[in-house]
Amino acid sequence: AKAEYFTAPGVKGKLTAAFFKGVGQLPVDRSGARGAGEAAIKAGIQVVESGGLFGIYPEGTRSPDGRLYRGKPGGLARVALATGAPVIPVAMIDTEKIQPPGQVVPKLMRPGIRIGKPLDFSRYQGMDGDRFILRSVTDEVMYEIMKLSGQEYVDVYATAAKRQIADEAKARAEEAKRDRKQAAASDENGTERSDA
Repeated sequence: AKAEYFTAPGVKGKLTAAFFKGVGQLPVDRSGARGAGEAAIKAGIQVVESGGLFGIYPEGTRSPDGRLYRGKPGGLARVALATGAPVIPVAMIDTEKIQPPGQVVPKLMRPGIRIGKPLDFSRYQGMDGDRFILRSVTDEVMYEIMKLSGQEYVDVYATAAKRQIADEAKARAEEAKRDRKQAAASDENGTERSDA
């Protein structure tokens, strides 16, 4: 879970942190700073090596529109290659309907879950420093999730798509503001002419 869930101030922040700790979530620093996610990867490796299950969302964030976006190479692939554990692809269905981006309170409905066959990446053992191998492992997992979910695949990162959507919304708002100003100005000019 994003690190902000563990560090938010106030009573609500403390309750949120307690909830996420209580359900076994690990904080993930998504700031993009050098080594920011390293602690989460090491924690994931420890979980798997101690016999536990480690779940990770390879997109790194929620889909802005229900489509499946490119997985980030790194966490998923590095944990799998470091531990030799199989990867079980899981597709969550209709999460964008349950809690659309920007909606605080989710709708009361059950998401669909489809679980695929375990994927074995032992052929890449010891190659977790190769970025092309990390990309290949991630892409193979994302392909399986796409098959399970039936989602349209978009070969860009969801964070980039979210930025683009936000930029487009901002541009539309600015254009609407300009249109309103122009309409007000032309109304003023029309009124002045009729007064003359």
